[in-house]
Amino acid sequence: MEATEAHRQFLQALLAVGAAEGAQVGRLHRQACQRHRVHYAHDRLDDFVRVVNGQLRPLSMEIRKGLSEESGRTFYALVNLAETEITKMASDYSENELELFKKIMDLVVLSGNGFASSTEILNMADQLKPKRMKKAEAEQLLQTLVQDKWLCEREGEYTLHVRAILELEQYILCHYPEDARKCHLCHSLSIQSQVCEDCGVALHMRCLAKYFQTQTERRCPNCKQFWPGPVPEVSIAGTHLPSSTPKESRRAPLAVSRRR
Repeated sequence: MEATEAHRQFLQALLAVGAAEGAQVGRLHRQACQRHRVHYAHDRLDDFVRVVNGQLRPLSMEIRKGLSEESGRTFYALVNLAETEITKMASDYSENELELFKKIMDLVVLSGNGFASSTEILNMADQLKPKRMKKAEAEQLLQTLVQDKWLCEREGEYTLHVRAILELEQYILCHYPEDARKCHLCHSLSIQSQVCEDCGVALHMRCLAKYFQTQTERRCPNCKQFWPGPVPEVSIAGTHLPSSTPKESRRAPLAVSRRR
């Protein structure tokens, strides 16, 4: 299939939002096809995206699909393949703001459970060099990072949005080689994960829960040793945590180590 005006309109709409849920992207697909009188099939979205990606690759860009670690819902994000550093965000954020975002990534990736508390982040902001950031400025930046889909916030805790994971995967794998891993089951970067103490493979919380729902014994899918860690309450539909789950249960240390 050759690219049409419908494909171009779809790309412009996705470019305006940076990243969007599958349902929203599906609506953009339908609207673009209807406006330009191109055949529309709701189950052919990925084929439609492949045509757009064919036009984007010479520009070192690509639309990527990934699952939210929080909800399990599908997201699409426009990714710059030429830049693997956080400098790709430089047009939207100041040098000091980017430095705090790096510190937030440090906290999230090295936390062992994929979350950083607002208190930890604000403490980091107060210690920024060469220029510390005031509390109000840091709080405003956190709101902006959530709105721009770089971070997710829940009950005062922050983790990386699927957009950040898709766009910064290579940066994270390169800068955190001992702590950043890909999920053994879905092969995408895993931030909220458990790690097998015997063989060291990582599993997304949602992948872990879905896998053990189909197994008679809780054994590592790689080395087959008993899995001692707690199995999260994740449904097949992909809900990461029920809304009634206390914050403390998410922040509790895992029974399995993040390092071997």
